[in-house]
Amino acid sequence: MNLASNLRIMAFTKSSAEKSFLIWDGDCAFCARSVQFIQRRMRTSANIVAHQKADLKVLGLTTEQCNQALQWVNSEGQISSGSRAVSKLLKTANGAWPALGVFIDLPIIRLVSSAIYKLIAKNRQHLPGGTAACALDSPD
Repeated sequence: MNLASNLRIMAFTKSSAEKSFLIWDGDCAFCARSVQFIQRRMRTSANIVAHQKADLKVLGLTTEQCNQALQWVNSEGQISSGSRAVSKLLKTANGAWPALGVFIDLPIIRLVSSAIYKLIAKNRQHLPGGTAACALDSPD
């Protein structure tokens, strides 16, 4: 990512360039409940923002990416999605959360955590707090 892009991210955050972003689907009630859990149980320096309120262009994301999976954008503009985004978030949190983040990102475990993430994302409308608005659109 070039200097101009980094400056745009700095302007977007209105803070230091060391901030990372967790971008989630603000239309999904299950996602909103998950974010509430994160905010109650973890201290993290990441900005947690619904994609509907984020400047996706500045972050290098599309609405489609954000509708399909959780997104993590670090201060250098590198993007991680799905279970990798969860891992990145956990690694920035307090307490024992970083150890869990490292664990779910281990090569063999990553395959399992990715499959679990995809299963949850596909069925999030059926999970506690989920509604019909949480359902992912099927690709045609």
